[in-house]
Amino acid sequence: MMRITGNNNYNIVLVDDHPLITKAFRDTLKRIASEDTLHFNIVEAHTSDQVLAILDRISPVYQVDMIFLDIQLPPSSDGEIISGEDLGLKIREYSDDTKIVIVTAYNDPHRIHSILENINPDGFLIKDDLTPEELLIAVRHMIQDHPYYSSTVTQSVRKYFANDFVLDKIDRRLLYELSQGATLSDMVSLLPLSRPGIIKRKQRLKIVFNIQGADDRALIRKARKKGFI
Repeated sequence: MMRITGNNNYNIVLVDDHPLITKAFRDTLKRIASEDTLHFNIVEAHTSDQVLAILDRISPVYQVDMIFLDIQLPPSSDGEIISGEDLGLKIREYSDDTKIVIVTAYNDPHRIHSILENINPDGFLIKDDLTPEELLIAVRHMIQDHPYYSSTVTQSVRKYFANDFVLDKIDRRLLYELSQGATLSDMVSLLPLSRPGIIKRKQRLKIVFNIQGADDRALIRKARKKGFI
C-alpha cells in the first residue's frame, strides 16, 4: 500500500515482465533504505496494464516518486502501448514529477538515443552494467535530484553525436506493425501516414540501420536486434 511521501519516504514502482528482476531490485532497495534511514513503499508490476491500473489508483492521491521501467514489455491489452518506451511517455502524462528510471538489456546507440530523446529519463541503466552497488549509487543520486546514466549509456551518447536521427513513435509503431505481419494497406489504416509516406519511412529506416536495398524481413530482423520490437 502506497503512503504519502515525506522527507525520507518514497513511493516506488518496479516494472519488469520477469518477477525475479523486480525481486532483485526490491532486495537492493531494502538495503539502501536500511543503510540510509529511508522508507520505500514499493509496488511491483509486470505488464503495462498493471502499471496503468496502479497509476490510475495511486497518482490522484499520492505522488509516485520513482518508477523503474523495463523497455521490453508485452503490448497493452488495447494495443496502444507496444513497449516500455510508450509506457514511459504515458507515465509522463500522469506526472512530470515522477522520476523515470529506464532499465534495459538493449545497448544499441540508436535505441539508447531514441529513449533519451523521447522520454528524457532521470536514470538510465543497462542491465549488463548493473550490480547491486551501482543500483545503490544510482538511487542515491536520483533521490538528490541528480540524473544517473550507466557507463554504456554515456558511451553510446558520445558515439551517437555524429548522427542526429531519432526514431519517433510513428517509426516504432511502423516497425511493430510490420513485425506483426501488417501489409502496406493495413498500415494505412493503422498509422497517420499515406502509402507514399509509409514507403518513405521504411526506406529511411533501412538507411539508418545500414540495410539499404534490403527487404522488409531484413528490416524487422535489424529492428528486433536493436531492441525496437
